[in-house]
Amino acid sequence: MRWEALIADLESQYDAAVRSADDDAAAELAEAEFGSVLLADRLRARLGEQVTLRLRSGADVHGRLLDAAPQWLLLAVDERRTLVPADAVVLARPLGAAAPREGRVEQRLRITHALRALAREGARVRVTCGAHAYTGWLTRVGADHVDLRADADAAGGGPDDVVTISLGALETVSTA
Repeated sequence: MRWEALIADLESQYDAAVRSADDDAAAELAEAEFGSVLLADRLRARLGEQVTLRLRSGADVHGRLLDAAPQWLLLAVDERRTLVPADAVVLARPLGAAAPREGRVEQRLRITHALRALAREGARVRVTCGAHAYTGWLTRVGADHVDLRADADAAGGGPDDVVTISLGALETVSTA
């Protein structure tokens, strides 16, 4: 009887150790998985819903989230469509769990792709950079900057004035 009790005790200790190791492994996997989640992944889980984004300038953008890519977010703000570079966002709310990762094509869509599409369409846009805003038409999109042909009253010049804006300075690009 004594041997049976000893073996039963060893088996229960082994079972407890296995459960503990499994729990530890599960916790490590969950932490590692969350460590790979992008802000855009969590925002994409809110597609079609109202979100608030606080930008690096302190300005808030409230709107219905239409799309979320690793480099940019698209919101419906009133009647406008507003493109927000992901790196301009310092706070987003409300958020929940992450959506599954998007496909390869969507992962490769950079903000420059969206900006070039606006330039090709000849869309009139309003670009904000902190406290400054410029309205006009995107004429060229480089790797790290855009050229904007500003309205006559913008930038204090005439209709042929072109301003070059660093992509790193962009906070929003809205269709006017």
